[in-house]
Amino acid sequence: MGRKRKHSEAEAAAPVKKDDSAPERPKRTLLGWKDKKEDVEEAKEVSAPSAPGFRNKEKVLVTCSRRISFRYRHLMLNIVSLLPHCKKDNKVEAKSSKGATLNELVELKGSSSCLFFECRKHKDLYMWMVKSPSGPSVKFLVNAVHTMEELKLTGNHLKGSRPLLTFSSNFDKDVHWKLLKEMLTQVFGIPKEHRKSKPYHDHVFAFSIVDDHIWFRNYQISVPHNEADKVARGGLDKMTLVEVGPRFCLNPIKIFGGSFGGPTLYENPFYVSPNQIRALEKRNKAGKFAKKIKAKTRKKMHELSNPLEPDEFADMWKDDE
Repeated sequence: MGRKRKHSEAEAAAPVKKDDSAPERPKRTLLGWKDKKEDVEEAKEVSAPSAPGFRNKEKVLVTCSRRISFRYRHLMLNIVSLLPHCKKDNKVEAKSSKGATLNELVELKGSSSCLFFECRKHKDLYMWMVKSPSGPSVKFLVNAVHTMEELKLTGNHLKGSRPLLTFSSNFDKDVHWKLLKEMLTQVFGIPKEHRKSKPYHDHVFAFSIVDDHIWFRNYQISVPHNEADKVARGGLDKMTLVEVGPRFCLNPIKIFGGSFGGPTLYENPFYVSPNQIRALEKRNKAGKFAKKIKAKTRKKMHELSNPLEPDEFADMWKDDE
């Protein structure tokens, strides 16, 4: 009997058929014809795991104490309008237990920072800048307050746009200024691609240190839009700054290690409380009054010690009775 042919030999002997079908047409899109290779490359990009990067999820809770004056309330509302990533809450009673209450509020609102405006005696405004829940926290005395409604400046910028933060060179000198710079950057820096923010940079937040005080200014970046004066990309010669407002000055009092308290990391040696300033003014006024009384008593004593001689012509023109 003959030997059987193996399957491999049978498969090798079979002729290979050519693919006579027409090539697949490219896909048409709104931007033109799209090749199949591009689809494969896009699919690879989507399927490839993206590199884990840092995403800023900063949220700021802004609130104030009860019995705050209208001027300081307007300042708080101006800051709320400048920060689209903040949340405004109801007023909080300024008691010794306000730290625990505010920490609970920050946790309930899902925030990571807090700006608390505390008004005392309807005159003095204190601002707490806090990183919750672990700290640190800074207590400022706010001076030289000028709101947007009060200034009526010509500057204007888009609401919700992201600002450029600028700091003076003094912030890099001492350790506590570096810490304040980092906290101001985190609180006033609007996160990228925030849902309430606009992807534009059309204004500048300027923080400068003068006489151990932090001065805040807000400027609009004004660019000419005429075709003749059109600014080239990267050209800063024709750009100008126009102030928008508000204005205020921050005097740092203490830096604490925790949230609304904790160990004291820094204490300002040049800080004088407003109560002490008012007491000195009262003493100066009281000193003026005391000087007036002493002058009157000296005058009376002088008149008693040096009496006038009797005038012989005093009764000359009186009618004889």
